[in-house]
Amino acid sequence: MPMIDVYTPENLFPAGAENELGTALAHAILRAEGVASPSLFHLDNTAVFIHRLKATDIHTGNTNSANNVRVQIITPPGVLNREGQKQITKEATEIVAQIAGDDTLLKRTWVILTEASEGGWGMQGTAFGVEEFSALATRAAAAKAAQEAKED
Repeated sequence: MPMIDVYTPENLFPAGAENELGTALAHAILRAEGVASPSLFHLDNTAVFIHRLKATDIHTGNTNSANNVRVQIITPPGVLNREGQKQITKEATEIVAQIAGDDTLLKRTWVILTEASEGGWGMQGTAFGVEEFSALATRAAAAKAAQEAKED
């Protein structure tokens, strides 16, 4: 159940690109986590927040109006292995550049991966850790199996 924040200059992406950007990034992080066929449970609990900022709100040491993108991905504890980290960093960067229609963003997109601490992921009024996430996944798998059995 990752959370993604995209910080971008307000005029970098075409108008209406939020849906494409949000969907592409949500599916990319789930693939990086090893979720080949995401269920509604996965999709309903993977969020993308797009923050369009004034150009003067983004600075580097060299400019007071930087045309950079920051993608911060926060995941529950232990869901990304090293290959998953490499995969999502590459894929998120490519998604940003492709949707913006600007290959120079391949050099100006920063991806920050943050793993929540054990018990540091709150949802449904609960501080989730490995134990709680495991129980949640078990319940979701059982519900999916019951639904599939009902459909057969």
